[in-house]
Amino acid sequence: MRFADKVAIVTGGGRDIGRAVSLRLAGEGAKIVLNYLNDATSAEATADEIRAAGGKVLVHRADVSRAAEVDGLVAAARAAFGDQVHVLVNLAGGMVARKTLEEMDEAFFDTVMDLNLKSAFLVTKAVRPLMPAGSAIINFSSQAGRDGGGPGATAYATSKGALLTMTRALAKELGPHGIRVNAVCPGMIATTFHDTFTKPEVRKNVAGATPLRREGASEDVAAVVAFLASGDGAFVTGIGLDVNGGTFFS
Repeated sequence: MRFADKVAIVTGGGRDIGRAVSLRLAGEGAKIVLNYLNDATSAEATADEIRAAGGKVLVHRADVSRAAEVDGLVAAARAAFGDQVHVLVNLAGGMVARKTLEEMDEAFFDTVMDLNLKSAFLVTKAVRPLMPAGSAIINFSSQAGRDGGGPGATAYATSKGALLTMTRALAKELGPHGIRVNAVCPGMIATTFHDTFTKPEVRKNVAGATPLRREGASEDVAAVVAFLASGDGAFVTGIGLDVNGGTFFS
C-alpha cells in the first residue's frame, strides 16, 4: 500500500492506460480524482471498479486545456479529499487526426498543442500549491516524442517532445521543493488510440519487430507510473522512461 492516505489526480483516467493507472494507484491505497472529458461511461465503470475493491474515487468532468475547468477540477478534489495532492498524472491528450504539414492549418496545430502540452501546464500549475515535499508528477509523452512519430503525426509528436522538455525543466524547478517530475513514453500499447489511428497491419509489423514480440498492455504502463509516483522512485526525476518493449532505445 505505497499510496495509503495519498491523493492522486489522474487526468484522462477513465479508459485504457488511464483506467489501468487509476486502478493501480487505487489498489495501492490512493484516493483517486478521476478526470475525463467525453467518455463518461468508461469513467464511471472505472470508478465502480475502484469502489467495489474498497477504494475511494471522485469522478469529475473537465476540459483540462481550459484554465477555468482545471480550477473547477482542483476545487472538487479539495472538497472531496482535502488540501493536499501527492500524485499528479497528466495523461489527458490525443492525436485528433493524422495530418501532413500540407493538410494542417493553424487551428488544428493549436488544438493538438493545447490537448497535449497546454493541458499538462495548466493542471500542474493549479495543483502545484497543494503538493507537499515527497510528491510526484508524471507526464505522458510518447515514443513519437522521441522519434517524430509515424506519417501525419507531426503536431502530435511535436507536442509530446515539448512535454519531455517541460518535464526536465520542471524537475529542476520543483526538485528543491521535494517534488519529482518525470515522463512516461509509451510505444505500441494495445489501446483505443491505436485502434483509431494505426492500421492493423502496421500494428502487427511493429509488434513483430519489437524485441519482446508483442504490443504492450495498459497495465505495463501503469506499473511504471506507480514506480515513478512512489517512494521507490525517490531519487528519480527529470527522465522520460520508455515503455515500448525495446522498439526504441533513448
